[in-house]
This record gives sequence, C-alpha cells and structure tokens, in this order.
Amino acid sequence: MSPTLQTLKDEAQKLSERERAELAYFLINSLDAEDPDAEAAWDAELERRANEIEKGAVTGRPAKEVLARLSEKYS
Repeated sequence: MSPTLQTLKDEAQKLSERERAELAYFLINSLDAEDPDAEAAWDAELERRANEIEKGAVTGRPAKEVLARLSEKYS
C-alpha cells in the first residue's frame, strides 16, 4: 500500500459516519466515471435479476444473512 493511500485511510477514519458515507459515495461514483456505460450495464443487470426473482427462477436471501457470510469470508 502506498504511503499516500495509508494517509488517506487514516484521515478518513477520523471523519464522522456521515462524512465517510459521503466520501464513499464520491469514490464509488468516481469509478463509474471511467466507464460511461456502467450505469446502463447496472440497470440491465438489475432488470435481469428482478425478472429472475419475479419468475421464481431464483430466491432472495435476507441482507443480514448475506452480509454476515461476507463478513465471515473477508474478515
């Protein structure tokens, strides 16, 4: 990890929860700026997934369950 990145992370931890959320939103949106087709691709993916759920081809899981599994996997 570069020293600059570590400094940014250290400073970000000092921000309020609201400020960190705003920073996260900004950073995520800055990634999409590199790909002008990203929003359309996400819209198409969301539509596809919604159709699968409506047709009964797949079933959803509670967010708590999914987040707990991800936390266990990546902690």
